[in-house]
Amino acid sequence: MEIKYEGEKLVLSGMDCKCGMNHVEPDMDIYIGNGILKNCASYFKKRNFGKKALLVADNITYGIAGKKVETLMKEAGFDVSLCLLEREHELEPDESALGEILFALDKDTDFLVSVGSGSITDLTRYVAFNTKRPFVSVGTAASMDGYTSVVAPLLNKGVKVNRPSTHPKVLVCDIDIIKNAPYDMMYSGFGDVLGKYIAKADWIAGRIINGEQYCPMCADLAVEAVEKCIANADGIRNRTDEGIKSLIEALILAGITILIIGNTRPVASAEHNMAHYWEMMKLLKKEKAPAHGTSVGVATAYAMKFFEHFLQSDFTKVDKAAVRSKAKTRQQREKEMIEYYGVKAGTSIMKENPEDFLDWSEQERRIDAIVNNIDKIREELKFLPSSKEVIEILKKVASPLTAEEIGVEDELLKKALMCAKDYRSRYTLFKSADEVGLLEEIVEKVLKG
Repeated sequence: MEIKYEGEKLVLSGMDCKCGMNHVEPDMDIYIGNGILKNCASYFKKRNFGKKALLVADNITYGIAGKKVETLMKEAGFDVSLCLLEREHELEPDESALGEILFALDKDTDFLVSVGSGSITDLTRYVAFNTKRPFVSVGTAASMDGYTSVVAPLLNKGVKVNRPSTHPKVLVCDIDIIKNAPYDMMYSGFGDVLGKYIAKADWIAGRIINGEQYCPMCADLAVEAVEKCIANADGIRNRTDEGIKSLIEALILAGITILIIGNTRPVASAEHNMAHYWEMMKLLKKEKAPAHGTSVGVATAYAMKFFEHFLQSDFTKVDKAAVRSKAKTRQQREKEMIEYYGVKAGTSIMKENPEDFLDWSEQERRIDAIVNNIDKIREELKFLPSSKEVIEILKKVASPLTAEEIGVEDELLKKALMCAKDYRSRYTLFKSADEVGLLEEIVEKVLKG
């Protein structure tokens, strides 16, 4: 895929892929540049959405950019209503916030405007999708890869769920605004990008073990986004225009892969499962959850260490009879899921992922596929950096490096490693380890350092 600029407009072309998967070409105007917020109303007008808009912001992002956007739109002739999501603490993308947006909608609202980053964008995209209205987005931080996504990670009674949604028709990223966001949002975005290494590796494993459809264009685009960030790590840390622009571009390109194939396979896997687990468990205890992207970055380091131990294992010693004797029944697995996630989340996850309950014939097929293809897996995953290299990369942007640094205690870290395989049916090397009977052994090695 070719990426170029026409003025401040990012133009993508050349989506020529023969993978066989259904691809959607992005229908989106993306603007990145210094001082471009002043042009937002003209960008919106070009798409002819109509005149009546609902602007969604929280009490922080309204002051940063929302009020300015509202003023500029009104001056340009738009009829703008405001949905201000006021919170004493950080806004959560939950049923309460969704309800506020829905109540603020008029029947003749033509389009929605989100002003913010992760939660506000996801809430707005979900409402836009379900009410069949277009939406546009004004980014305020380079904190996550969801701006261009078509999936909304939301909270339903404290349970993290992913729901089909839509992408913004216009995305405006003013570097002058984004580079002044709190720095922890920068390394959160960087961490979210770094996780693409794990996502690509797990997708490759799914293709080899299960014959899963695989798009090399999307997988490579996501990893190119990682490499773009790593190459500009010093600029990101120093908040240079070039560094921040590279981070924004990387997050946008990663998110576009979701748009192209309609799901998050190219950008999220076991490392995201661990991050979601930490978030859900913290919320369950009424504790502050670590930032999503920061959690992903830290989880990537642990997942990479897990991969190293897995790939170094001697698979000639896999004893299928011993594995079968320890295989969990459906009832045992249900009990384990509830112990790890709690009744509400555990039941919800099992309901949404029925493919995770394997009978022995399928588990045996997978064991044979893993053992017979381990050399191929090792060869195709040579692109991965080592866990030590991941740590050094995170150090370059002054990101937290360990679970302890983000408030995740040892027991919660262990549980996240044990159930990183469970949040989705999506195939991962954590599932491979579990299926050949090595999961607990490898988790213990990871925890020992």
